[in-house]
Amino acid sequence: MKSSNRWVILIVSFIANIIIGSAYAWSVFAAALQAAYTWTPAQTSLAFTLSLGLVPVAMIIAGKVQAKLGVKLTILIGGLIFGAGFALASFASNNLTVLYLTYGTMGGIGIGFVYGSTIPNSVKWFPDKRGLAGGIIAGGFGGGAVLFAPLFGALIGNIGPLSTFMWSGIIFGVVVVIASLFISAPAADYKPKGWEPPVAAGAPGGAIVNLSVGQMLKTGKFWILFIMYTLACVTGLMIISNAANVYLARIEEFNLLQLSLIPDEVLTPARAVGATAVVFLGIANTLGRLFWGAVSDKIGRYPTLLLMYAMTAGMLIWITFATSFIPFLIALMGIGLCFGGFLGVFPSITAENFGTANLGMNYGVLFLAFGIAAVVGPQMIGLLYGATLSHNMAFIIAMIMSVVALLITLFLTISLKKAAK
Repeated sequence: MKSSNRWVILIVSFIANIIIGSAYAWSVFAAALQAAYTWTPAQTSLAFTLSLGLVPVAMIIAGKVQAKLGVKLTILIGGLIFGAGFALASFASNNLTVLYLTYGTMGGIGIGFVYGSTIPNSVKWFPDKRGLAGGIIAGGFGGGAVLFAPLFGALIGNIGPLSTFMWSGIIFGVVVVIASLFISAPAADYKPKGWEPPVAAGAPGGAIVNLSVGQMLKTGKFWILFIMYTLACVTGLMIISNAANVYLARIEEFNLLQLSLIPDEVLTPARAVGATAVVFLGIANTLGRLFWGAVSDKIGRYPTLLLMYAMTAGMLIWITFATSFIPFLIALMGIGLCFGGFLGVFPSITAENFGTANLGMNYGVLFLAFGIAAVVGPQMIGLLYGATLSHNMAFIIAMIMSVVALLITLFLTISLKKAAK
């Protein structure tokens, strides 16, 4: 296959990830389902938790499937499962179990198959621009919510949540299947014309290192990266899961009133502004994957991580003392920008440390850090707010986590430089 076709593969992979990224617009469905069936927020949120939590596991499975069936067929299968899960959720009329099995379980498996295949495949096609390629694919995944949230809202208002599930699922499955037909894997020795791979740090004679999952797990470097990735994701997922609630609580703190005592004419616009903050957070999250991925191609992965950890810590301090919407929004977008960047950069870090031969499974294992953070971040801010009636303690703890991650990254950078001498 000609190298110019790699851009076509990147574009259709991006489109496939926008489709599966629609899962992040869950809150639109949740509100409608709660109103229709008197389900509680905790009950509906479990569908999203299942979907999110199964992604890393499905990515590991997808890596094994890809090794046997190839990337094209793996993405096709993932698209069919995701689309079917969405469409079959239309049968969840007053039945939470059906919702959990379809949107939650099938949706999470489909996401993992598509994301876990397009990320490593795109990185392999762009060894000269790994950060940019990984950022674009991750950006598609993050941008799905920005694109589909208003569309789902309009459809639900006209045809209801169940019909929206059905028609969206059919269309989503068809689009991803079509996209998969344009995707292929590069040859094992592929490299763009005129590009030569850099000498691998710490590899004898610049040899290319390709580790299996078992070999990777035996390295100290993997566990350091796993801790770094977990700490990176905790803050972003903590904020993403509670952005609107954080702003409403901040309104309460600013007015020194209980939320229930704030007049409706004040609270209703506040909710609208909080929703606006969520949209801007999603935009920043998406752009961060593209921006920081490209930056890491220019200045290196670890210097980019240092900048993102430092910026995250600074934004957490800023949001702790923000007393009006604009400073709050700036801090929110800064955190979202960095969170997206981490998701865009770590696939390239995985490839450069453990090779591309088993990248699908290796990154899937590292991505388990995301699953841990998805539990720790939202739970931490919820529990601490319940105990203190303020989000500031959670912000401070997350800031300390970012500083610790920065120091670990600095230690790893120094160690790699010494090993390269």
